[in-house]
Amino acid sequence: MSKPTSSHAYGIGIIAMIVGLAAGISYYQLYYIPELNAKPKISEEILNPEEEILINMIKGAANKDQQDNFVPKLVNLQLGIDNRVVWENIDETPHTVTLDANTPFEDKYSGKFGSLGVVKPGEKYEFLFTQKAEVGYHCEPHPWMTGKIIVKEARF
Repeated sequence: MSKPTSSHAYGIGIIAMIVGLAAGISYYQLYYIPELNAKPKISEEILNPEEEILINMIKGAANKDQQDNFVPKLVNLQLGIDNRVVWENIDETPHTVTLDANTPFEDKYSGKFGSLGVVKPGEKYEFLFTQKAEVGYHCEPHPWMTGKIIVKEARF
């Protein structure tokens, strides 16, 4: 003959399972997610470079026949020296700074590269590069407008 099992044992097992599940969820929300989303530690030299680079979206850049649009088109940067870039729209047409699909890039500190929406005439878009990268970009409404940023370690 087997002994009948107590319903108290099942109740205690269920309570233990609920407590364990709550502890696991608490750990995940309080420790794992914030650590996962935390920005990396970046040196002050890189966060506050000596210079910033200005790229102009020049007048007439929306004209497909004009060769110059982002000036300069190719920019070489050094971390801690000139890794802050400002795009200024001096054209009369809104433009974007959009990451090329074939050069995926997301800065670990600054996040996703690219202007949120259009950069209207007289406005600026700024991005701080904190890691080595090669980033191709273009203007979404005017895809012939292209540029490239190459970010390297500074050599002191």
